[in-house]
Amino acid sequence: MARIVKSGLIQLSLAKTEGEGTIPEIMEAMVQKHIPYIEEAGKQGVQILCFQEIFNTPYFCPGQDSAWYASAESVPGPTTERMQVYAKKYDMVIVVPVYEKDQAGVLYNTAAVIDADGTYLGKYRKNHIPQTGGFWEKFFFKPGNLGYPVFQTKYAKVGVYICYDRHFPDGARCLGLNGAEIVYNPSATTVGQSQNLWKLEQPAHAVANGYFMGCINRVGIEKPWNLGRFYGTSYFVNPLGEIFATASEDKDELLVAEFDLDLIEQIRSKWQFYRDRRPETYGEITAP
Repeated sequence: MARIVKSGLIQLSLAKTEGEGTIPEIMEAMVQKHIPYIEEAGKQGVQILCFQEIFNTPYFCPGQDSAWYASAESVPGPTTERMQVYAKKYDMVIVVPVYEKDQAGVLYNTAAVIDADGTYLGKYRKNHIPQTGGFWEKFFFKPGNLGYPVFQTKYAKVGVYICYDRHFPDGARCLGLNGAEIVYNPSATTVGQSQNLWKLEQPAHAVANGYFMGCINRVGIEKPWNLGRFYGTSYFVNPLGEIFATASEDKDELLVAEFDLDLIEQIRSKWQFYRDRRPETYGEITAP
């Protein structure tokens, strides 16, 4: 029997930004903007839904204002608990990327994974942290320390790889070796930074590892930072490297697609990505 999964990606522009309210008000406005899209996903029968990177705030990393530390929260915590209600209501797995506060001064770029019955399964912390070209993330985030976990959800084995992570094939391979069937890459990236790579890197990971990917990017220009235009173009790609569903460059949108996880078995049986690996020949590829 085919293992058909229906998945959704939400790409949105800001509801409010700096100067239009307090940080809690900005965060609440963004959550409220997401809720109709979450509800629509549920009505369409979406089984696995993923939001964009730090979904409930602006992408504040072009500045270096410590005031945004106040937007960090515990995971699990208030936002994940709210999303657990929707997961249970719609029997829908939800991947929830937020700014995490582990303890005072220890902050991460994190994605929580909630199962279809509302159970919190765990989290991934972004491992690769950029500090270049307006993406001053080391001011805000510590590198992740949880490795590359894969979560057995009701519908599939799910991994997460956040934004800048996608430039590094090693973690993508770890997710495959750990059993991922779908890897979600919530992102915040702009024209002139990575648009030429956006449709190259994730299909390459999907092909090299024999899994599906859901890739999410926000839309719009975020003031007062004006880093550039977030170009959306969220998409799904299969283990053959074929992009089979794509969102617009400039519109708030819920992208929904169905796909058959049995394709993974077919592709891996043909190409034997893991049987034919020769790690003993690679040497110390991670030497400091």
